[in-house]
Amino acid sequence: MLPLNQTAGYAVLALGLMPDPGNQPVLVRDIAEAAEIPKPYLSKLVHQLAARGLIYTRRGYKGGVTLARPAAEITLVEIVEAVGGHPIKYPCVLGLSECSEERACPLHDFWSQTIERVHKKLAETTLADTAKFHCEQRALEQMLLRPSDWKPSSSGRQCAGPSVPVKTETAHISSSMNTAPQKSKVK
Repeated sequence: MLPLNQTAGYAVLALGLMPDPGNQPVLVRDIAEAAEIPKPYLSKLVHQLAARGLIYTRRGYKGGVTLARPAAEITLVEIVEAVGGHPIKYPCVLGLSECSEERACPLHDFWSQTIERVHKKLAETTLADTAKFHCEQRALEQMLLRPSDWKPSSSGRQCAGPSVPVKTETAHISSSMNTAPQKSKVK
């Protein structure tokens, strides 16, 4: 009943693959491919996210996108509101058009409290938190699916930074998220 829409999900996924400020920008087409998001759709999202100040875009040679702030400083509520264009609001749970504080349906208080809790949790959860979750899930999948291939990273963490293929070589971006391991091409 309360899941975020697909646009918000795509935005979180794409932002999780973008490097923190000061790192080499990543091309939108590379993010689209890595996240399996249609490129035209992602291009529109990138414009929305840039307009809301969540990402920087740079054209030309060595161009691409980066986060405007570190992933640990970007909340999910900011992302959802950036792609929705307005603060998060949910209509009456019963679908009544006249439900309000003045004329409340039988579930109004419950629904208002639930929405408040969801909004608070989205405001407390950062992009880095979601990246950490994905990273841990991927590490677990690697251990279960290919236990002989799985090794912790040299830093002692089970999850190194994600990688998104870019123009020349694979670039490691945002130390807070991981994608599936890249297979090297043998010539």
